[in-house]
Amino acid sequence: MRIVVLLSAGRHPATGAPCPVPAELQAIALARQIAGAGGAVEGLHAGGRDEAVLDALGHGIDGLTLVAAGAADDPLGALVAALEGRLPDLILAGRRGRGGADGGLLPYRLARALGWPIVADAIGAGIAGGEMTVTQALPRGGRRAATVRGAAVITVHPAAPAALPYVHRARLAGRVSEVAGPAALPAALPEGAEIRPYRARPKLIGDVGGGGSAEARLQAVSETRDAGGRVMLRPAPDEAAAAILEFVARFRPRKA
Repeated sequence: MRIVVLLSAGRHPATGAPCPVPAELQAIALARQIAGAGGAVEGLHAGGRDEAVLDALGHGIDGLTLVAAGAADDPLGALVAALEGRLPDLILAGRRGRGGADGGLLPYRLARALGWPIVADAIGAGIAGGEMTVTQALPRGGRRAATVRGAAVITVHPAAPAALPYVHRARLAGRVSEVAGPAALPAALPEGAEIRPYRARPKLIGDVGGGGSAEARLQAVSETRDAGGRVMLRPAPDEAAAAILEFVARFRPRKA
């Protein structure tokens, strides 16, 4: 069995340093469990030689393929082009990347482009009688078993078993293959689109459900939410310091 694990250029949420995505390392461990002793587990990344991606070589993959793609390109075309020549038996991925424009839709888009089914939020899997049984994580600790026949894309939940230990020797000796991507790749964002910071929206009366008592509905309509300050994008140091002092002063206890 040959399994491909999708890897992304992760970044640490606090420092911004290159860092593998934990769910993707868990996907490698799950792929190793599924493939068994005689199977092959390979990594696939659309982009350059990023340290976060190369570190995955020390966590149990047999080799890594890097498909040329720019940071502003849509990686879907590069991934499909790399897979079409030799389709694997399974494709595993994390729920979403970490550190860039990560929406978590790439595994679903890839499954649609290949015409494969997709199983989300896997925490375990096993093969018996030519069929694969995948255990999915549900809200509030629930679990569900799904049966997969044939090739499929599987995303791994953070509640899956932990990643394999890091082996630096395997990282240094890992096989890395760089291949050319398609001649032209569409941009990751459509022309004219822009990324804006999240801002809380006012609660609309139309959002209130018809259920509940009259008192509960009245309270839902009259409730207001404090936005908790104002959004400052790349402010000057003096302006940022003044805003912090102003915010802290609101909670300073008054003298009697």
